[in-house]
Amino acid sequence: MSVAPRSVGRRERNKQEKFDRIVAAATELFAEHGVEEVTTQQIADKADIGTGTLFLYAKTKGELLLLVQNAKYVEALEQGRADAEAVPGVLDAVMAIVRPIVECNRVQIDNGRTYLREMVFGDPEEPRHGAALAIVAQTEEAVAAVLRRDERVTERDAATLAHIVSAVMMLSMAASVNIALSVEEIAQDIRGQVEVLLPR
Repeated sequence: MSVAPRSVGRRERNKQEKFDRIVAAATELFAEHGVEEVTTQQIADKADIGTGTLFLYAKTKGELLLLVQNAKYVEALEQGRADAEAVPGVLDAVMAIVRPIVECNRVQIDNGRTYLREMVFGDPEEPRHGAALAIVAQTEEAVAAVLRRDERVTERDAATLAHIVSAVMMLSMAASVNIALSVEEIAQDIRGQVEVLLPR
């Protein structure tokens, strides 16, 4: 009877090792070449698995990109939340949350834009898309918490404003006309739009 738990443990370890190799391979190849230039076969080869096995973990390149980027966006959001706690002004605190996310998105611009497209237009029932949407919701919650520092902003208005801030941020990062803009220029674009939204 004691053999079964060890067998399950080994299988789970093997699955985790394959998963880790897939993430590492996709991360490296996407960073080096961009998501559009990488094939699933290249990722499978680099991870030393078959493409059939790869598709057990992610059915499309878009899902693989979400798999890679979601963890990075969570880190960016955590950094932004921590930074915002030390910033007294509402606008500056909102931008403290936004800035690390913009920086994360602009590391590899094509990947960042593809990630946003996958997040918005992907299947919300697919776990990686669902995780990406959860990150958006967490970002909006963090922004709403900052907005509520202003006593003139109600709970409901804070949630609505945070949703608008999120949309502004995504459009600024994804827009084709902004491809050549730096992180600073994107951040200033977002700041200017958010500033108009806030009570005066």
